[in-house]
Amino acid sequence: MANKKTEGTYEETLNKPEVLFLKYKNQFIIAVVAVVAILGGYMLYSNLISEPRENEASTALAKSQTLFNAQQYDQALNGFQTIQNDYSGTKAGNLANLYVGLCYAHQAKPNWAKAMENIEKFSTSDDQEISPASQMALGDIYANNNQNDKAVAAFKKAADMANKHALDNVNVSIAPIAMKKAGILLESEGKKTEALEIYKQIKKTYVNSPIYQEIDKYIERASK
Repeated sequence: MANKKTEGTYEETLNKPEVLFLKYKNQFIIAVVAVVAILGGYMLYSNLISEPRENEASTALAKSQTLFNAQQYDQALNGFQTIQNDYSGTKAGNLANLYVGLCYAHQAKPNWAKAMENIEKFSTSDDQEISPASQMALGDIYANNNQNDKAVAAFKKAADMANKHALDNVNVSIAPIAMKKAGILLESEGKKTEALEIYKQIKKTYVNSPIYQEIDKYIERASK
């Protein structure tokens, strides 16, 4: 991240949501990612589970998901950690890695190191929502651990994974959000040329995304 003086100057050009983005390093989008996991995760994995141990893990996962959805993150964390330990090697155990990381990120005092450690354990697969969302969350967490190069790479990977399964290979939800986050992070480091390339790509590719409606101001800012 840019030094404090440079970052302060840069923030003067940002609107309030973007300042919060840099200050709190994407906690807001992590919440969106969590919703994606809650809505899609249990159905995706439970439909693939057949063995008794997998069924047990899936039932335990659902209980912890309910706590997570109720924002009872400490209790949910305990449940997901139990699944990690008792059902490692199962699909639910793998998904628990993602949830444990998200729980650490949602704590009153987020433990970003633990969040990163656990989400990195999550094995992505060839699905449309969960895996791309996990990579976007990982990008958020890398940024909070001051690993900005890895954060940008994770955001780009999230976009690529989301696009892979979309109609005409253009996802208009996760992908443009992830790309915009990568651009803002690059811009905050003074890498305007790289950020500009991303903003132009968003304008060219994601014409049906809400982000398209505002991308010109980012292009203009990064062009200065």
